[in-house]
Amino acid sequence: MIVVKARCESEELLMFRSLNLRMELTRNDAYYYSNLEKGYEGECQFDQLVESQLPDDWLAINDLLLECNNTIFQIDSLLIGYGIIFVNDVKNYDGDFIIKDGKWFTVSGNEVSDPLDQLKRCESLLRRLLHHLGFTLPIESRLVFINPEFYLYHAPLSTQMIFFPQLNRFMNQLKMKSGKLDGRQFKVAHKLVSLNKQTSVFSRVPEFRYEQLEKGIACRTGKAFMNTYNKHTLVCNECGCHEDVESAILRNVAVFRLLFPDQKITTNSIYKWCKIIPKKTIWRILAKNFKYQGHGKTAHFVDLVSKFN
Repeated sequence: MIVVKARCESEELLMFRSLNLRMELTRNDAYYYSNLEKGYEGECQFDQLVESQLPDDWLAINDLLLECNNTIFQIDSLLIGYGIIFVNDVKNYDGDFIIKDGKWFTVSGNEVSDPLDQLKRCESLLRRLLHHLGFTLPIESRLVFINPEFYLYHAPLSTQMIFFPQLNRFMNQLKMKSGKLDGRQFKVAHKLVSLNKQTSVFSRVPEFRYEQLEKGIACRTGKAFMNTYNKHTLVCNECGCHEDVESAILRNVAVFRLLFPDQKITTNSIYKWCKIIPKKTIWRILAKNFKYQGHGKTAHFVDLVSKFN
């Protein structure tokens, strides 16, 4: 398996993860955030499965956000083999669901969007996009239920749906379709990656203000603040993890920039954001990793040009 585009957390998920620690989310926002984490976890599980089982004559593109005919659509996992493309929509649902009169419900009676309809729409838009680009590889799509605790009552007989007990068989079917790749598959993969949109229009991050957010250095789990500082190391008393001070500061600078893209990076702004680290230490780390620009009150740090070369 050759991974052309690896999966990483979306900006939306990273922002929710930080806000969940630094403010109290509403019930609806907390539920939405929980589903984001759960969905990302399921997608990573599927990535690990295909990467461990499929041979090198398959290409994987993870988490694509594309546009066709002024319509944005997202693909969780795209697998490109010899003469075929598989679109995989990964669902990490758990619990019992039921289909009644063609509609999907939880057993408690809450209606949910039909994931098969979403999959068909995604496949159709990808087919149109590839046709516009001059590629004619056939496309198949699969709705993958990655969670062993999921059950669907009255499930239709559909080869498009892959349930947890069928995952190994699905992998074996893909292996049987393996064949030596040629330049055509790589051209398709690299073209789609080049068209990937960085920011989703579907983001539902709640409104927030700097003043309402709790300050401090979040530990790598994102579930607590690191509260013990001893010159070179920070420790989270909640989970016990240790982290080098420089690494922790740079990680939290990235969070600050994500949440407040219009704010300048200064020693004072990061000192207030990180809370427990001395200003002298913050200045030293920022000066080492960024370029100091401006004078007086306008002075701030910007990215080093060399980082982009």
